[in-house]
Amino acid sequence: FGISFVVDAFGAVLALATSVVGLAAVIFARSEISEDNKRYGFFPFLLLMIGGVSGAFLTGDIFNLYVWFEVLLISSFGLIVLGNEHRQLDGSLKYAFLNLLATTFFLIAVGYLYAMIGTLNMADIALELRTNPDYPTTTLAGLFLFAFAMKAAAFPVNFWLPASYHTPRIVVSALFAGLLTKVGVYALVRVLVMLFPADLSAFDGVLGWVAALTAVLGGAGALAQSDVRRLLGYLVISGIGAMLIGVAIGTPDALRGVIAYAVHSIIVMTALYFMAGIMGRLTGSFDLRGIGGLYRAHPYFAALSLVLVFAISGLPPFSGFWPKVVLVRAGVAEGEGWLVGALLFSSFLTLLAVGRLWSFGFWRDGPEGTPDGTTAGGVRALTLESGRPLLVPLTFLVLIVVGLGLYAEPLIRVAGVGAAGLVEPSAYLNALLETAR
Repeated sequence: FGISFVVDAFGAVLALATSVVGLAAVIFARSEISEDNKRYGFFPFLLLMIGGVSGAFLTGDIFNLYVWFEVLLISSFGLIVLGNEHRQLDGSLKYAFLNLLATTFFLIAVGYLYAMIGTLNMADIALELRTNPDYPTTTLAGLFLFAFAMKAAAFPVNFWLPASYHTPRIVVSALFAGLLTKVGVYALVRVLVMLFPADLSAFDGVLGWVAALTAVLGGAGALAQSDVRRLLGYLVISGIGAMLIGVAIGTPDALRGVIAYAVHSIIVMTALYFMAGIMGRLTGSFDLRGIGGLYRAHPYFAALSLVLVFAISGLPPFSGFWPKVVLVRAGVAEGEGWLVGALLFSSFLTLLAVGRLWSFGFWRDGPEGTPDGTTAGGVRALTLESGRPLLVPLTFLVLIVVGLGLYAEPLIRVAGVGAAGLVEPSAYLNALLETAR
């Protein structure tokens, strides 16, 4: 069989979101990346990573999914060490070790699956498992779950993310936060929900606890941070927990919430890292104790940042509100009140963490110890030439965040189509079999 590419609503909407943030990152990088780093391959690495992420979203072959994981992993290694600073090498070591371990488990599971069924085409695998449900696939499903959970930075294998995402250039961190963990969630949903639905139900209890702890501890970790980049790293983890809560609930409505939340998270987390990069550019620091006065100095930038604070917290009328409404409704309908409680509690912790970030960095008159009423000082000005490559992509993403909040119906509808295709994948499988012939 030839390796097939196939697209459904789930893969299409995530591939589109990938292209959107990739475009924004290219524009942002014009000002963020030095000429030396450009000569050493920043843009080829970036485009290679975008290609790897898009390939993972669009492939119909499970071994090819592994290959695209490798493509994005190799390119991300290049991006994270570009600059050759000590902290980058330290972060890349943690990032590389855990991701290679996860990839190894993924490859082992694919090998066992091929030995058992004799095909790597997802449609063939799904049809064979539905025709012959006696295959001993529960252990395989557990291996896939562990590998993808590690890729997605789920508890308890999530410590690598906040230890590494703050080390590269901020535009690289933005792409990592927006895209890489979502590929792990996508693979988990695509493989386990579509191929191993019966086996996934055997892990319901474990997955529920993993999801709840990921969401809550991510929010708590963000609240404990004073470094803006580390704080955002924990927010990535909290968002992964919210998506895994939807997977643990497992209904079509919950999966619709997962898909919509993934799109929201890709856009918002990328924009938040852009925000952090501009904060660092203007103040010379990422430490909340050493910055302040940004509202007085740059009210437009402060307004954009406030929108992102509300969006990541799930407040209306921004993009994070409706996916959480769908997830809460699905959890209540299934009687999963404790998962709904974990989701809402993590949202509360997130609100406290980002509210603290905005209060200290923007609303406060200056760094810690600055008297109230003091004119903002120590904040650099943004000229038209230096500010445009930074504020244009941030404004672009913020407009999408506002648009998805005010007019969420298209995203929710497409997410519903994608969720229905996961639960009843006959159209996806038929299309995939046609391309394989």
